[in-house]
Amino acid sequence: MKRELDNLVSQMHAGGITYAEAVREFKRRFLLEVLSHHKGNQCKAARELGMHRNTLSRTMAELELDPSQIRGILKRPPRSERPVLEVNRAVR
Repeated sequence: MKRELDNLVSQMHAGGITYAEAVREFKRRFLLEVLSHHKGNQCKAARELGMHRNTLSRTMAELELDPSQIRGILKRPPRSERPVLEVNRAVR
């Protein structure tokens, strides 16, 4: 993992990405990962991140992360769009 991170940092530096841009993108991706893991639950995500829920909310606003977007990604599709699973059942 460290080698992958080193390669990524080298590529970002060679690509002209600034420190501020790199930190912002890392924060966005990390928060999205933790929020996805907790299905958009900000209280649980904040607890895992070791920050207050208000701090997480404020950070999300700074990074332009919309909580409804995160929940929308994780929602199940409407019943009409779900695949139909056929179940073989023995008839008694």
